[in-house]
Amino acid sequence: MMDFTAIMKFKGAWDTFNKNHPKFMPFMQAVGQEAIADGTIIEVKVTSPEGKEYNTNMKVTQSDLDLFAQLKGMM
Repeated sequence: MMDFTAIMKFKGAWDTFNKNHPKFMPFMQAVGQEAIADGTIIEVKVTSPEGKEYNTNMKVTQSDLDLFAQLKGMM
């Protein structure tokens, strides 16, 4: 059973995230529609406030695309 209060709390947090980072979702939508395919390489770089960098990458596989499709279907 879905907890309506939890859903509303999440929605409020999601709205705040989108307000604080207005370019993020349009970027993700463009990437999802135009750039993600079998063989795509996704790179992530995180820089801490102290300047320490963390980097990783992954090559997208068909099983990843299948998982993304399942998640998209749940939303």
